[in-house]
Amino acid sequence: MDHSERRRVFNVLEFKRFAAAAVNQNVEDVTSFEKLAEGGFNRTFLITMRDGFQFVGRIPYPVTEPKHLVVASEVATMDFLRLHGIPVPKVYGYSATAENAAGTEYIFMEFIRGMNLGDIWFELPEKARIAVVAKLVELESQLFTLEFPASGSLYHTKDLPDGFSKVEVPIAKFDRDGDFCIGPDTTLRMWYGKRGDMQIHRGPYPTSALIAGAKKEIAYLTKFGRPLHPFQHLWREIYNYQKQSPSNHLDSLEKYLQIAPYLIPHDNEALARPTLRHPDLQPNNIIISNRLEVTSLIDWQHCAIRPLFLQCGIPNSLQNYGDAVSESLEVPELPSNFDDLSEREQFEQAMLLRRRQLHYYYIAKTAQLNPIHYNALAHDFSIIRRKLFDHASEPWEGDKVTLKADLIYLTENWSSITAPQSSARGDSKIPCPISFTEDEVTECKRLHAAQIEADEQLQTCRDVVGIGPEGWVPLERYEETKQRERKLRAAALELAESKEERARLEEHWIFGDFDEEEYS
Repeated sequence: MDHSERRRVFNVLEFKRFAAAAVNQNVEDVTSFEKLAEGGFNRTFLITMRDGFQFVGRIPYPVTEPKHLVVASEVATMDFLRLHGIPVPKVYGYSATAENAAGTEYIFMEFIRGMNLGDIWFELPEKARIAVVAKLVELESQLFTLEFPASGSLYHTKDLPDGFSKVEVPIAKFDRDGDFCIGPDTTLRMWYGKRGDMQIHRGPYPTSALIAGAKKEIAYLTKFGRPLHPFQHLWREIYNYQKQSPSNHLDSLEKYLQIAPYLIPHDNEALARPTLRHPDLQPNNIIISNRLEVTSLIDWQHCAIRPLFLQCGIPNSLQNYGDAVSESLEVPELPSNFDDLSEREQFEQAMLLRRRQLHYYYIAKTAQLNPIHYNALAHDFSIIRRKLFDHASEPWEGDKVTLKADLIYLTENWSSITAPQSSARGDSKIPCPISFTEDEVTECKRLHAAQIEADEQLQTCRDVVGIGPEGWVPLERYEETKQRERKLRAAALELAESKEERARLEEHWIFGDFDEEEYS
């Protein structure tokens, strides 16, 4: 996201006036107004009053969509969670529309004092990390007990514009804003780019949460789809730098719709109950005290309620999937020959142990404190159900293989996955409604393996340069990071064996710019 996409022109004086009114004071009482942070979707300000009281004002970037719904839904979500004892910031005031004197949507909320877990996460000793994980699981167990009548996103009923469907949430009225309801799903992928302007069903979903994302993507590709280079630049060599047609992905999406009804775990009705989770439970969204108590979970934007079997999973910052030790749930330990390893190898093993510990203790604490979630995690073929749902719902970015590989895995394990349903229906076997030729399977598996290898290479390059998946770095580290990226690029170009290879490397450089409009 460049600076122009983050630039938001608004009336600062009127914004301050609204801020003061939200805490029952006057604009003259505002003594300090300073930028606090910039995130992926919003800019936040720290507002200080004459009596020393401080709180946060937040406005969305111009590119944050759907503005009215995400602001309204996040406010309602935080209000609802506070009613149920979940530590989230208190909302003092908000506007879900820019049709006001300040000229912007906004939320005024509590300034949570404490430490951002992201600032100290990697320095915490093992026991402290495990203690924090246990507290997060305990909070999740509270979330998982909340009951909802449908899937979608939460709103105050008064904030949902006419024309949107809603399902009332049976709960006592909230003092300030009245009733709660479930309305359209605000998950970003449902609104990304031109998808936001399409008239499609986004919820609430009494039963169709599993297929809404795929139907959205079919509608988008049918209207706007065109050949694209894979968004992941290292994948492009696999396809000889040829753009990929959306027709292959459309075929996979249609196959997904055929098998989707069989993904519902009919042998366990509890796994289908609508469940709310934090949309991005990572260290930077967790505020803790000096005693390692979780004082607040922040950033509930794009939060959605989904069936438990789609909502379950280990948070990305804690999971270590793909590692045999983690997936076996063995107690992680350093290798017996650790003392004989080189300093670099010891560092690598220590980092691997940390990842394994987080994965292991999250699951162990979930089994102990949140058995509802553990049962969903442990259910047969839990991961492939979520993979299929996610890969069918995500915006298409030139990848014709990932969803197809999931579908092939499903067909190869069909009888095992559908066995509980066959038993419930009294059938000996449910026939699989989709199929692939032997040549299709062979080619898809070859390409999928090459993509996984390219992903591993990309992660190595990110580690060398020192950036995360989104490419964002703190301003103070930008020049240093950019210099490392230049060195990596120069080394790659030097290894090129021909002018043609060098030209392709430059055109499709892994950290190169791209036309965002092309992928939206």
